[in-house]
Amino acid sequence: MAGHSKFKNIMHRKGRQDAQKAKIFTKIAKEITVAAKLGVPDVAMNPRLRLAVTNARAQSMPKDRIERAIAQASAAGGEDYKSVRYEGFGPGGFGLIVETLTDNLNRTAGNLRSYFSKNGGNLGTTNSVTSGFDQVGEVRYPLAAASEDDMLEAAIEAGADDCISDEDGHLILCGFGALNEVSAALGERFGDAESANVTWRPHVNVPVDMATAPTLMKLLEILEDDDDVQNVFGNYEMPDDFEG
Repeated sequence: MAGHSKFKNIMHRKGRQDAQKAKIFTKIAKEITVAAKLGVPDVAMNPRLRLAVTNARAQSMPKDRIERAIAQASAAGGEDYKSVRYEGFGPGGFGLIVETLTDNLNRTAGNLRSYFSKNGGNLGTTNSVTSGFDQVGEVRYPLAAASEDDMLEAAIEAGADDCISDEDGHLILCGFGALNEVSAALGERFGDAESANVTWRPHVNVPVDMATAPTLMKLLEILEDDDDVQNVFGNYEMPDDFEG
């Protein structure tokens, strides 16, 4: 019985991991399609598409899935997605930035408003949250890609603003407008990055107390599980001993 129970637990865990990977692939495929539709379906001539494909490869997304997503951009009757950014406050007043790609603005706005209100938060107005953040480019490499000194030197030569190396890997920061140039230069030297994204970094991270952490984590999970939501950024710092 113990062995059978262990097998069931492993299969259940694998099922959750597979479902999570499938959802990640869906979000990346949507970004690839939008990038190809807004520009040209050629990674060499379309910086946004190149970044999306780089992130797809970093997630081990199959080549044929990437190619289908690019082809979908020119397919007749394909979805017409719009990029919409929402700003809101979670439980405890923590600022959250939610980036979406949607083909139904009413559905997305209604869902987000419901998620926030049911979990102790509310949607805000434009710039009510982003004023406390900087929009920057981030490129991530595994620690094995290069030594700390080599990565720092390469990052500076590529035009980056900073390079942070620790046990989690190398994090290269740059202006969001320089992301394509920086990631391309680093890619020529070190190969594909783990990820290359435009992100929102808070001016100050605010600690979350243990009473608020479960509700905030629930809201974050609901947001990230929504098919219209591409990214969620916040100025929260979860307690080290919180197991959510």
